[in-house]
Amino acid sequence: MIRWRKGTVRTVGASWPGAAELWVDVDGTDVRALAYVDLVGTPEPGDTVVLNTTAQAMKLGTGGLAHVVAIPDRLPPDRPPAPGHLVKARYTPLQATVLGVDEQDSQWHATLRDADDLFGMPVVTADLHSALPAVLAGLDRSARVVYVMTDGGALPLWFSRTVATLREAGWLAATVTVGQAFGGDLEAVTLHSGLLAARHVLGADIAVVTQGPGNLGTGTRWGFSGVACGEAVNAAVVLGGRPVASLRISSADARERHHGVSHHSLTAYGKVAMAPADVVVPELAGDFGTKVNQQVQRLGGRHQLITVPTDGLDGALRQVPVRLSTMGRGIDDDPEYFLAAAAAGQHAGDLLLHDG
Repeated sequence: MIRWRKGTVRTVGASWPGAAELWVDVDGTDVRALAYVDLVGTPEPGDTVVLNTTAQAMKLGTGGLAHVVAIPDRLPPDRPPAPGHLVKARYTPLQATVLGVDEQDSQWHATLRDADDLFGMPVVTADLHSALPAVLAGLDRSARVVYVMTDGGALPLWFSRTVATLREAGWLAATVTVGQAFGGDLEAVTLHSGLLAARHVLGADIAVVTQGPGNLGTGTRWGFSGVACGEAVNAAVVLGGRPVASLRISSADARERHHGVSHHSLTAYGKVAMAPADVVVPELAGDFGTKVNQQVQRLGGRHQLITVPTDGLDGALRQVPVRLSTMGRGIDDDPEYFLAAAAAGQHAGDLLLHDG
């Protein structure tokens, strides 16, 4: 299903790097929309815009916004020729050419041409974008952390208000977008070159790898975008990094496959990851903690299970400068989800101190 609409921009409201939020009058109805200004230009009140309203028609939770496809009466100026030949969102109407950090025209090409070692850099992997701020809550603010965004969810990093706020607050040093994702401080072709850029170009102490906002799942063993967590573990090990696997844990999800340790984590780390990682198990009390410890044992054959106390992590999570939310649930609704991610961050920080 694809839904197209045309309307008139009524107001241009809040904006964040790379995107502007609009209210568009579509046949007398106000529609909330987003415009990626680097792709379509900057809308102004009174402009006619063409919208893709598919996400609203499907009532998607994360992506429930219309997106501006074009401002047909006032096209943005053509960009002059510039270095860069990486095409992202390839062969779609809004494909964009960017300068890849690893390509020949980049000033960093010589640095990355033969680079293949992360020198033990901790690489935290997580299933959902919502884990990112929680991972950072477990880290000391002195660590230089780079976010490497994969393309399993949103492709434009500009869609993430979370990242914009974390950057402004100084919780994130920089970003790299890999694969078909774009909009980071650096663009890279693959997760491997993106991790190497985080280390060798951006000087990262720690990298955090998650998909962008949004998540695709089909309720099947293999049909979900989070399988990429396992591939991220493999990439980190191949490059001489130290993978730290953050578990997706929930006490509030009504779906049995996601209660306790999600099947996403069990499949990604238990089936897809072929190299060992530190799988961080938060120390949780009661019957739920017992269930989590039992479920995670199936990962112990390949990985090292690291139990991390959660003392003090709730307080750290409540200091995060963004609203914590996963699947519509906040920290008071599903605390174990956020504690698990924060525990992974804390372990990565401990590795950094130990290695240092």
